[in-house]
Amino acid sequence: MVVGAFPIAKLLYLGVRQMGKPVANRIKAGARRSEFFKTYICLPPAQIYHWVEMRTKMRIMGFRGSTIKPLNEDAATELGAELLGEAIIFIIGGGCMLLEYSRQAANARHKEEEQNETIISLQTQIGELALTTETLDAQLREMNRLLLSYPVPTKK
Repeated sequence: MVVGAFPIAKLLYLGVRQMGKPVANRIKAGARRSEFFKTYICLPPAQIYHWVEMRTKMRIMGFRGSTIKPLNEDAATELGAELLGEAIIFIIGGGCMLLEYSRQAANARHKEEEQNETIISLQTQIGELALTTETLDAQLREMNRLLLSYPVPTKK
């Protein structure tokens, strides 16, 4: 889906991003202060990201066997915190999309159930009308039979 083609979707995306930024910034600040968070949550993804990025750039430029130096701890912490912040914004946006999808699916299910109930009601009414029609048809035939069997008086 192209977000630019749907202005409402783009606006929703911007709203989610703006609402998610304070949460992401708070977590990033906590990641910079906490040694455990820094060591086990921020640094490994940052080093992997750096390694993949540099490896890709080296291959594009034609350097095959070059070794890649890891980032220093400050740069890795900053990159890891940024990655974590973006991941949180992405998760919040994905969660909003899932909630919207489930809401739309529930609305569609509800509408379909209402249509099925209406169809069943109409089918029941048609059945009742068919029985009524058969009853009236039987009564009409009985009246015709009685009229035909009734002797017609003749003039004298």
